[in-house]
Amino acid sequence: MGREAATSPSNSDVLVFHGSTDAPVVDIVEVGAGAGTLVDNIAYGEYAGYLELPTADYSLQVRDASGTSVVAEYLAPLETLGLNGAAAVALASGFLNPAVNNDGPAFGIYVALPAGGELVALPATDISTARLQVIHNSADAAAAEVDVWLNDQLLIDNFAFRTATPFIDAPAGVDFDVVIQPANSTDTTNALARFTYNLTGGEKYILVANGIVVPTGYNPATLFDLYAFGGAREMATNPMNTDLMAFHGATDAPVVDIVETWVGAGTIIDNLAYGSFSGYLELQTLDYIIDVRDETGTAVVATYLAPLASLSLGGQAISVIASGFLNPAVNNNGPAFGLYVALASGGNLIALPEYVAPTARVQVIHNSADAAAAQVDVWLNDQLLLDNFAFMTASPFIDAPAGVDFDIVIQPASSTDTTNALARFTYNLEENGKYILVANGIVSSSGYTPVQPFNIYVYDNAREEATTGSNTDVLVFHGSTDAPVVDVVEVYAGAGTIVDNLAYGNFAGYLELPTANYRLEVRDESGTTTVAVFNAPLASLNLDGQAISLLASGFLNPSNNSNGAAFGLYAVLASGGDFVALGNTTGINENSLAQNLIAYPNPASAMVNISFDLKNSVPVSYEIYNTSGRMIMNTNLGTLNAGNHLNRINTSVLPSGFYLVKINAGNTISTIKIQVSK
Repeated sequence: MGREAATSPSNSDVLVFHGSTDAPVVDIVEVGAGAGTLVDNIAYGEYAGYLELPTADYSLQVRDASGTSVVAEYLAPLETLGLNGAAAVALASGFLNPAVNNDGPAFGIYVALPAGGELVALPATDISTARLQVIHNSADAAAAEVDVWLNDQLLIDNFAFRTATPFIDAPAGVDFDVVIQPANSTDTTNALARFTYNLTGGEKYILVANGIVVPTGYNPATLFDLYAFGGAREMATNPMNTDLMAFHGATDAPVVDIVETWVGAGTIIDNLAYGSFSGYLELQTLDYIIDVRDETGTAVVATYLAPLASLSLGGQAISVIASGFLNPAVNNNGPAFGLYVALASGGNLIALPEYVAPTARVQVIHNSADAAAAQVDVWLNDQLLLDNFAFMTASPFIDAPAGVDFDIVIQPASSTDTTNALARFTYNLEENGKYILVANGIVSSSGYTPVQPFNIYVYDNAREEATTGSNTDVLVFHGSTDAPVVDVVEVYAGAGTIVDNLAYGNFAGYLELPTANYRLEVRDESGTTTVAVFNAPLASLNLDGQAISLLASGFLNPSNNSNGAAFGLYAVLASGGDFVALGNTTGINENSLAQNLIAYPNPASAMVNISFDLKNSVPVSYEIYNTSGRMIMNTNLGTLNAGNHLNRINTSVLPSGFYLVKINAGNTISTIKIQVSK
């Protein structure tokens, strides 16, 4: 079963043979790239079978069968030797003890290539030392800078918080002390902390200095310690990957999960407690988005961008350190929580940037006049966005996810989930875009003519304010299911036709109007037959600088539509809330002394505001009539001065339904329809 080439051109296939007559059963352990035990318990005369290794440079330890005692260490530079795509045989050769074997050749590991020729000796490395990196992650102000001593030799002078040494050689096989002292120390007397280690030759270690030196003012005051990780790596096992190891070093942070959300890797670290290492993750060198979550995996503590590709970390092994305090206020106002990267080359830790998900701005408007949709719930994916959202109301502009698909789900009021939705719509919004979504149409299967199916109509160039402070920007939408194609003609200021041939379900785009009071005629598409006339008192409503939506709502013929709301024009503000009804002046004396009549909120429950402008100082009263023509309320307001007036009418005593409010100003009359809904 010999091979002349590797099974993959990016690998090196290595067949291992034990040919040293006086060597015991051994293990072969890789300690440079962290591959671990490659060959377990191979005896003299045995083959281990082919190892299909990514072509890289490796560090190999020959250990006894227990896996603890290192016999020898070698560099296996497969990449340096250009062995990608090659198959080779690695042989243990020679004698461990030449003196009792006629002074024959000494033990070594040699490589035979398929092309034959002299065997290539793997270079032996020194097993009297280990490789060690030290990372300073103690957020205690008293340890902002420390000295690190190895025995009585100053190893790191003025070692700053959130910095790391490169990997350095440290003595192996003997006890040695790592001593922590204040910065600018001259010896190891009265040490802040002292730790004794005995390292395995040829191994690699990471030591993280963490915790609190002076407990006053810290909660919790987790004591300072050095946390050791054996099996560290100075490079990735695969040059196409980044090998990432995580350490939890935030003293006041709970047990956490790390969840990747961008490429869909999911939970990559589960239940990491303070002072713990995760072990290495061998990740493709990409940019990732990671959530730090509580141990349930549901509550997000923070979200970070892990830009492994953007930082050019391919082929590297890194440590990601949770650092600082979740609550600096109870920790001497110390550094805030964050995730930081330590490179194998050392230096300042690199802060991972907090990730702010791209968003768009969205306003949702409920304009479905179907009684079955009088109140609905609006869900964003599986989160309830608008609870008991009433007809003729609007949300303010809110943030919604951008750049990803999400669902808007419509459910009956007081729903508990999105199962069996009334309607579901999927969107993918542009980052920083502004959108208006109008819920419109008929849910019911009968009782409405014509049946315009329920839908959400999207306008993708919405505005939250006018482009000019002296204007009011007006977006017009046709949402009356039984109204024909219409024109909107301004007849007071002489602007003429401002909207031409607007069909149901369409937006007319923004009109950038000087903020003044207007009178609008809704005409059929020929522009000759007037359907209705409305006041649009932009100035009286102080709408200068604002962007609003103007919606045609309700039914031209309520009797054919389950006696639903009558046709009207309504203004919707960017701040949301109840629609503002524009006064319907159809059939009213054009010379009425009460102008710009507005009712809001409309529909009303406990109270409705009636706003109007008086041309002159005159006596004013109002009367309220029900749909059968019976007057059910009247009030004398006395003589009012010229100008704008606001009167609040208590509608809590009125049953739900439609009413006509008649304003008597002098010898003139103005009327407006209101709806009471409870």
